[in-house]
Amino acid sequence: MAASVTVIADPAAVNFAPATPIEEIVQNLRTILNTAVGTVPLDRDFGVPVDLVDSPQPVALARLTAQIVKAVHRYEPRAAVKRVTYTGDADGRLVPKLEVEIDVG
Repeated sequence: MAASVTVIADPAAVNFAPATPIEEIVQNLRTILNTAVGTVPLDRDFGVPVDLVDSPQPVALARLTAQIVKAVHRYEPRAAVKRVTYTGDADGRLVPKLEVEIDVG
């Protein structure tokens, strides 16, 4: 069984007790998106890069998208990224929004 889901990098939307496999996968994806590479002691590759601050926006978007797809593929193989879009917040931070296909069967 497959499900299409949209996931936004929202650190306030933590779900410590997911009731379904889909909720668990969505929480795992949020964790990947909200973790900076280099901050997990026993897995320094986990997360997404935060070193793109001074890059031109098209370069930053391309590199960040590639790293997000790579991280999802590595750390949550039950989800396949179909599309990554971004919104900006008031502080100029890029907020990724993932459209994924989740395989729970």
